[in-house]
Amino acid sequence: MKALIAGAGRLGTQIAQVLAAARNDVTVVDIDDNRIAELEGHLPVRLVEGDACEPAILEHAGAHTTDLVIAATGNDEDNLVISLLTKRQFAVPRVAARVNDTENTWLFDQHWGVDTAVPASTPLISLIEEATGATDTVALLRLSKAGVDVIETAITPQSRAAGRTLAEITLPAGSVIATVIREGQPTVPTPEMRLQPGDELLVVSHAATEQEIHAAFQ
Repeated sequence: MKALIAGAGRLGTQIAQVLAAARNDVTVVDIDDNRIAELEGHLPVRLVEGDACEPAILEHAGAHTTDLVIAATGNDEDNLVISLLTKRQFAVPRVAARVNDTENTWLFDQHWGVDTAVPASTPLISLIEEATGATDTVALLRLSKAGVDVIETAITPQSRAAGRTLAEITLPAGSVIATVIREGQPTVPTPEMRLQPGDELLVVSHAATEQEIHAAFQ
């Protein structure tokens, strides 16, 4: 699947990490050249500097051949413009948009090219629906075509994984840690990284259940 994410903030970066780890072709667009420079070499995706509200930038980013666009900027007006352009001008099959101000939710519908409106409080966008759960390990994203799940688990002070390095964690077969979110910032995992209480991990797995992933860390 080919995905284009507009906005390289926390949410956009998290989504990019997950989709890239699930072997998707991901492009991230952001108007902030400093943010793009900061992510270079740390995010395994194509990075494009520019204003995603401009058709020329979207075309350069590959909107013509994109399967999914996620408008994840911190500005509702920008997200609406991006959604409308990618749906109407580039005929993108699926468009999801972040709603920063709940008072604007009524605008985020198909009239503006939005297939899925996602509240700002949602930690990650599912390609099909918002993913929620009552436990600290929930299936956030199912990529049916790729046959993989993306599962989130949190490290608590009681977790036996707290204080251990990622190299010391035995994961179920066919599973890989996509990213570690620490203090609100996604971090590229390394074998030497030592887990701390409060860390959130996104794990990509072809076969493991949520319970099996949870058991590996708790």
